[in-house]
Amino acid sequence: MKAISHVAGRAIPFGRKNVDTDVIIPAHWLKTITREGLGKGAFEAVKKEEGNVFENPEFSGAPILIAGDNFGCGSSREHAAWALLDMGVTSVIAPSFSDIFSGNAFKNGILTVALPQEAIDRLMEVAQTDPIEIDLETQTVTTRFQDRYRFEIDPFRKHCLLGGLDEVGLTMAQGDAIAAHEAKARDSLPFLAKTPATA
Repeated sequence: MKAISHVAGRAIPFGRKNVDTDVIIPAHWLKTITREGLGKGAFEAVKKEEGNVFENPEFSGAPILIAGDNFGCGSSREHAAWALLDMGVTSVIAPSFSDIFSGNAFKNGILTVALPQEAIDRLMEVAQTDPIEIDLETQTVTTRFQDRYRFEIDPFRKHCLLGGLDEVGLTMAQGDAIAAHEAKARDSLPFLAKTPATA
């Protein structure tokens, strides 16, 4: 998992409320055996709407998505997070998120930022023309117009995102403690140690 400390650039001013995971990535894209290419299927139905923001070249490759309340509701498909990452999105700002989506996003290295609706409205306005910056260390979202919004994040999630630590990374970081425990177990419970096969 890639570490995140600072996300800056254009933000896609989507803003729609109650966007479920089927809108983020439709079910027929779930047959793939790889994560690559899911970005092409992201927001497929929305992209068919005339004048939709995802077809605007100004926002191509934008690292931030601004959404409405209850983003990521619906089914628990992890493909939704994979599709966003494949689009280049590493942070989503919204008033609230589905718990399951928020968990999947975190486990895949996407920073979810919950801000009040009035902050979302302002960021939607700024995103039309200017970049937005998110600093995970200071837990702030800022613009060049002196807008500054502080967000809350679980300390454990913050630690993992800053360090680029997924479940495997967290386990590997405990390598010394694991080795010490296994050595102690071999000494105190020798009968559990693997014995060489006898001829």
